[in-house]
Amino acid sequence: MKRLTGAGLGRWLAILVLILAAGFPVYWMFNTALATRGELFSGQSLWPRLDRLAQIFDVFDSGVPLLRWLTNSAIVASGTTFFSLTLAVLAGYGLSRYRRFHGRGLLGFGLFATQMLPEALLIVPLYTLFVALGLINGLFGLVLANTAFAMPVAAWIIKSAVDGVPYEIEEAARVDGAPRFVIFSQVTLPLVAPSVAAAAVITFFDGWNEYLFASTFIRDTAKWPASKGLSSFIGEFITPLSTVFSAALVFTVPAIVFFLLVQRRIVSGLTSGSVKG
Repeated sequence: MKRLTGAGLGRWLAILVLILAAGFPVYWMFNTALATRGELFSGQSLWPRLDRLAQIFDVFDSGVPLLRWLTNSAIVASGTTFFSLTLAVLAGYGLSRYRRFHGRGLLGFGLFATQMLPEALLIVPLYTLFVALGLINGLFGLVLANTAFAMPVAAWIIKSAVDGVPYEIEEAARVDGAPRFVIFSQVTLPLVAPSVAAAAVITFFDGWNEYLFASTFIRDTAKWPASKGLSSFIGEFITPLSTVFSAALVFTVPAIVFFLLVQRRIVSGLTSGSVKG
């Protein structure tokens, strides 16, 4: 049995602290969702009342279209993932392999520079553009806006992964007579699949957590994503905290479960480009 050294103990303590820091807000959200209004203001217990689990699902009968908002969030997240990956795979491969293209460096810098601009800075020009294109008050406009910010990150992840694929593998396929698209789709793409999956997860969460653009571009409450809809629970004079936390829990738990299921693929995808073949 291996002895636990001081460094090892410190490492495990640091991991424990990080787990508690990340998990306590979710735990407290769950605890608050099960509390009554009186308990919230008279001293809430650290332990949740598990006999009130049904109280969480009462939020679906609170008169707000929460299920519709969750569906909208899923549509925006899925659309953002689809368009971002479609463009990012092509852009990442091109930036890595088409080295004779003279605008390659400028294009790469342009993708990187877009991440320096905060979304709020582009709200006004985007709103003007979307009004002209008729994309206001529609989920497709949210998908396009989020794709513009998520795609560059995905492109750089995939480019780094393609950089790690030995060029000789593609040369061997080219000598065998394979065209460029076949080399791309059947040789290189399967080798960088973990990075594509990691990029997909990142872009999905970018769309799932959409709030700023929805607050600006969407007027119809039925078209709000859940992240925007949650803010409608906050009233001017009263806020039903248990209902708010129940809705937040319903919105958060699926994302956490999804992340836990794919976390290994995210790590392997983000690190695959750091090792050169």
